[in-house]
Amino acid sequence: MTPEYYILIIGYIFGFYMAWNIGANDVANSMASAVGAKAITVRQAIFIAGILNVVGAVFIGSHVTNTIRKGIVSTQVLTDPHMALIGALSALLAAALWVSFATWKSLPVSTTHSIVGAMIGFGIVAGGFSVIQWARLTAVVMSWIISPVFSLLIAYVMFRIIVIMITSRANAFARALKLSPAFIGLAVFIVILSFLFKTPLGKKLAIATPAALLIAFIVMVFTGYAGQALLRRFVHSDAPNATEEIFRRIQIGTSCYVALAQGANDVANAIGPLAVIYFLVKTGSVGAKVPVPIFLLLFGGVGIACGIAMAGHRVMDTIGTKITTLTNTRGFCVDFAAASTVLMASKMGLPVSTTHAAVGGVLGVGLAGGIEAVNFAVVFQIMIYWVLTVPAAAVTSMIIFKVLQLVI
Repeated sequence: MTPEYYILIIGYIFGFYMAWNIGANDVANSMASAVGAKAITVRQAIFIAGILNVVGAVFIGSHVTNTIRKGIVSTQVLTDPHMALIGALSALLAAALWVSFATWKSLPVSTTHSIVGAMIGFGIVAGGFSVIQWARLTAVVMSWIISPVFSLLIAYVMFRIIVIMITSRANAFARALKLSPAFIGLAVFIVILSFLFKTPLGKKLAIATPAALLIAFIVMVFTGYAGQALLRRFVHSDAPNATEEIFRRIQIGTSCYVALAQGANDVANAIGPLAVIYFLVKTGSVGAKVPVPIFLLLFGGVGIACGIAMAGHRVMDTIGTKITTLTNTRGFCVDFAAASTVLMASKMGLPVSTTHAAVGGVLGVGLAGGIEAVNFAVVFQIMIYWVLTVPAAAVTSMIIFKVLQLVI
């Protein structure tokens, strides 16, 4: 075999390792609140998220990827094929190592920001500081504030609404059942719009905003009342924690959607650089965008599923239990806030991270119960790792790039 094919084999190894780490760290975005609220068990969360991530990666994931994630580094650094190969390898391994370290510490970090930081490190070594789009990097830094604050406010307000309208009332179960179409409908409305606007398949369908709103509204009304009918049949007032049981059913649905979207959106963080390596080896050149074969999407999806199964419980435990105590009503608010934040910020053109939004949502429902209900020591530790993500991945990428230059 030629040296390039050895590099491709190494690329597959690094790509799978990155996908594994995405699964291990990012599964908490979708399943931590459901597990923390005891809507499902850890084993059930791993099984559900594993399957949905593979399905999301293969059937909803993008079949075209940018060679440089988020356009923060100029594509001029890819003009030398050998340099581009080493850079893609460096970025993959550097990002994977940082996410792996954060997972070992049981702390949630943005896998997208990790690969962005790693690409910046490669770009600086290969082309100097001039190839970095500093304005776009500033937008990434802004997301450390935008995502959690948006989500915190939405989760806080939603939880206070539920307390005022349902849980503080003497007839809480009857109120919850009566108002269930509104909560189910709102969740479905956000899910449908998120699918149409945020997933690669949804973007490919290119449904205009007015049509998307109409579709989401129709589905919202139908599922809201259909869901209420099912709840009347399967949840009864004499059941333990009957009010919470209503929100437990809704929460499982929202968690499943976030897991599906995670597979569709985050697989590119592992498979994007691998696709660059694959096409450089196959064709000897690469453009600003490259096609992603279906087998690479499946490869990434399986890697994510393996990470979920083997180490997903670590970060799930941190978000689900160590920041604040979650119930099903609170867990529903967290999922709703995270999904709403990602959707709204994306439509406004603002940078956003699902990881940051999920943590912000947990913080919001915790603060709704009083400031003493939140473990700020854990929150501050998480925030430190958010700030460290881009520079840590960048420096690691630089070191790996220099080492690979010597050996390849």
